[in-house]
Amino acid sequence: MAAPIVAQPQSVLFDPFLGELEERTFRYFWETANPKNGLIPDRYPTPSFASIAAVGFGLTAWGKYLMPQGPFVEERHTLRGTQEERDAMSAALVERTAVVVKRRKMLGGLFAAGAAIFGIVALFPLIRSLGPLPANSLEVTDWRRGTVLVDSTGRRVRRDTLVPGGLITVYPEHTVDPRTGFITEDGQAVDQTVLLRLPGGPFTTMPGRETWTPEGYVAYSKLCTHLGCPVGLYEQELELLVCPCHQSMFKVRDGAVPTFGPAPRPLPQLPLMFNDDGDLAAQGPYDQAVGPGFWERTT
Repeated sequence: MAAPIVAQPQSVLFDPFLGELEERTFRYFWETANPKNGLIPDRYPTPSFASIAAVGFGLTAWGKYLMPQGPFVEERHTLRGTQEERDAMSAALVERTAVVVKRRKMLGGLFAAGAAIFGIVALFPLIRSLGPLPANSLEVTDWRRGTVLVDSTGRRVRRDTLVPGGLITVYPEHTVDPRTGFITEDGQAVDQTVLLRLPGGPFTTMPGRETWTPEGYVAYSKLCTHLGCPVGLYEQELELLVCPCHQSMFKVRDGAVPTFGPAPRPLPQLPLMFNDDGDLAAQGPYDQAVGPGFWERTT
């Protein structure tokens, strides 16, 4: 095995004149600098006509007028290949052209097949393969006059179910299976309603709603009017319903008008009453569509 090559240090020629010049230049800046502001005197030690500015001007003039002037041209060899190289390149291009043509035909066939499949898929909505149309299900809930409010276990809400400051989520009675606590096929997500009981007895959230809050009970749709997130948080001291997703806040005593956040509309209020059995029930359906806005919204 060959012996490793060891780089030999190159000798450096030291010019005594350059060494002295370097030392004097360093000492000039080191010894004459003003310690207060760091400025260097332009002339030192006597006010002669020579200065740092003059030296700089002289060096600039030397480089501009006394040094050789361009432009300089560097000769380079020709880049043209030999005849044999040119012939070989031409043959390679001819050979690859046939492969390119075949590839284009294959890509064209794939594009045609994809377009045909896309056309078939685009016809699916026309033949209603995506299920029945929503009709007015976005605007109508399962709340009707006399519908009893129940919690997630199917238990009816009565006068003493909540203490002042309490909150639960309620559903129409016929939409909850009391054995499992799950929403049945007769229910839908838009039925979710948040029920609160405020201290002080009945109150009026807006004109025309004088009888909607029996014994301080008030109910609002749980779907935020921003993006439909569940409004499930309640700030009891400020009496604010809060959407945890984007922090929209709704004033409970003022008809759930949004006071903060991106929600554009108040939460729809469900009118309440107590039936003859002492159960909390709805006076009627919501007077407007619940949840966020949509294109076909009419209320």
